[in-house]
Amino acid sequence: MKKVALIGAAGYIAPRHMKAIKDTGNDLVAALDPNDSVGVIDSYFPDAQFFTEFERFDRYIDKLRRAKDKKQVDCVAICSPNYLHDSHIRFALRSGADAICEKPLVVNLWNLDALEEIERDSGKKVNTILQLRLHPAVIATRERIQKEKSTTKHEVDLTYITARGRWYLQSWKGDTKKSGGVAANIGVHFYDMLTFLFGNLQESVVHYASETRAAGYLEYENARVRWFLSVELEDVPAAARGRGQRTFRSMTVDGTELEFSDGFTELHTRSYEEIFAGRGFGLKDSRAAIETVAKIRGASPIGAKGNYHPFLENVGK
Repeated sequence: MKKVALIGAAGYIAPRHMKAIKDTGNDLVAALDPNDSVGVIDSYFPDAQFFTEFERFDRYIDKLRRAKDKKQVDCVAICSPNYLHDSHIRFALRSGADAICEKPLVVNLWNLDALEEIERDSGKKVNTILQLRLHPAVIATRERIQKEKSTTKHEVDLTYITARGRWYLQSWKGDTKKSGGVAANIGVHFYDMLTFLFGNLQESVVHYASETRAAGYLEYENARVRWFLSVELEDVPAAARGRGQRTFRSMTVDGTELEFSDGFTELHTRSYEEIFAGRGFGLKDSRAAIETVAKIRGASPIGAKGNYHPFLENVGK
């Protein structure tokens, strides 16, 4: 049984990590969050120690590390805001524990190189959650593409809209320096999936970018991709909004829908199973998606020109 500590227990994604820890037969021994709205812990690990101050959490983890009866934490799960990931990964490694960090692993690309050094020096592993690589539909699509050995590139449209309320821009997620922008916040795992499916990125064009939307074109070794991301409810197609949906997820490959909505929430448990079996995704696996986000963030949008996503035509109307 692995002993796990969790940073960011009050966040949106933390319950999936708690469930994954429980489902894999492991134990959450301590959790940290500056906010104390963490009653969800009772559903999974009511006996876990909880801290609202990092200093006390740090002291407790160090106390376990020094204990003679082998109470040391084996890994630290990190669900904190994006800009804190780098610091919290360093804390985990220096505490003698592996890290399991939510995506994006880091906001700034140069942090990856430093983390590789600390990982090497500590002898511990940095794992990240790239759950779409484990989705059966994505795996099947990858296998089919590899078998086809097509001489032409696939035509792909990727659309992801997940409506957020007014709180979004007032939180750290609305601060590009802290979140990396909407492309990092809600899109980074899709960019990882695209690399996983279609090979290395060859070209990136950004057509539109704002605090709540982004759209562009990515060309990979085996695909041309038009993409659109949004946290605006008005971008959800009218028919879906009429059914009360606040999220719309679609990916078509050569006009055929790739259905990967089902089973999305269970992929954290699958990720933990792989990590504890020594098959987790690490720093090198994360690099391509973080590089893609960095290119998008640093680009100057060109507007609705060239091969742009059709949803862009409705923005502002």
